[in-house]
Amino acid sequence: MSFLRLAQRSLLVARNLRLAACTAPIPATSIPWLAGDKSKAKSTDNIVPGSKQKLTDEASLQEYNKADTTMKTAVDWFKKECSGFETRASGRVTPAILSPVKVKLPDDPKEYRLEELATVGVREGTTLLITLFEGHNMKHVESALYTCDIPGVVPHKQDSLTIKVPIPKPTIEARHDLYNGAKKKAEEIRMQVRKQHTLSLKRGKFEKHSVEIEEFQKLTDRYIGEIDKILKDLQKATGAK
Repeated sequence: MSFLRLAQRSLLVARNLRLAACTAPIPATSIPWLAGDKSKAKSTDNIVPGSKQKLTDEASLQEYNKADTTMKTAVDWFKKECSGFETRASGRVTPAILSPVKVKLPDDPKEYRLEELATVGVREGTTLLITLFEGHNMKHVESALYTCDIPGVVPHKQDSLTIKVPIPKPTIEARHDLYNGAKKKAEEIRMQVRKQHTLSLKRGKFEKHSVEIEEFQKLTDRYIGEIDKILKDLQKATGAK
């Protein structure tokens, strides 16, 4: 081998060694901020996702419980109303048919339930018989029956203490009217639930994307879902479309 070729090969080997040195990985121990104590690194094992966190702040808990109570009261009222609608749609005659009746007495701001002023019984399976405790309330009870917005309810005074209310069998149209009335009430209750949700967030002044915002939204969604289910069950019971 000539001296020239030997020199060329030596230069090529040296060049390859320099390239290898440039591309070799740098040990972490040679870099101060990588060679530090690994035990000081923060662990993410104890981080709880926002969807699994719970309210812990006392003020937030109080506001949550207040919202829960208000929403539940509204939904329970709607459920009771729909139960009465279902009874009327089924054709069953029970005193509960007259549960929406509220009686106003003179010089008294309170509205009285019918059962506070009289007893209500069933006669012959088709008629409700109202017996007043005091005769001077007769005209006020009659007025309440006429204005109670219950389809087919027409009171017939029998004597100074007794009123008969024949209950007709519900027609298909009457059952649909009951369902449509319930739909309107359902939207009113949804609005009450959403209003309480907005009011709670306004009072709480919670940060955006906080666990409080998420929990209040889940509470609202739960009660809206209950309203939808109650209405759907009534639709099935009345045969409405």
